[in-house]
Amino acid sequence: MAVCDFNMCFTFVWVGWEGATHDARIFVEALRRPHLGFPHPPKGPYRGERYHLADFRRGSQPRGMKEVFNHRHSSLRCTIERTFDVWKNRWRIVRQMHSFPFDKQVKIVVASMPLHNFIRVRSKTDSEFKPYDVPSNDEINYENVNEEHRGSVREMEMNEERDRIAQLLMSS
Repeated sequence: MAVCDFNMCFTFVWVGWEGATHDARIFVEALRRPHLGFPHPPKGPYRGERYHLADFRRGSQPRGMKEVFNHRHSSLRCTIERTFDVWKNRWRIVRQMHSFPFDKQVKIVVASMPLHNFIRVRSKTDSEFKPYDVPSNDEINYENVNEEHRGSVREMEMNEERDRIAQLLMSS
């Protein structure tokens, strides 16, 4: 399992699971083990609001706190996909590791991800990243909207965290 940021750098990696293990199980296990330092994500996108990037391309800019959050959340999903594309294109061995013992496969992944980050940070014009670089979302003008949310205590906490992030996005 890997987490990355908007700069296409890996910020968390947990390797060693067999390929048949379901992603949801790995995610739940990461949440249950505080010593891993997994960055607990806020709740996902707001329901009932535009989410997919294509919706924003066809229509107007995101309006209000919920759409701002959904737009950035969707953008990060695309960034994750692009990050893995760059990583797999640069380190083609990660696509063809079936011939290596499992422990060696784990070591290859662990070694290649920090190298990926180093190249990204040190060489912004790297040929592998160039096709995947996209314009920043900062050009969008966001409006300020205040909404109330209800639910269980945990849901309210996650809503507050999501709202805090959405408000930070609007003020930046």
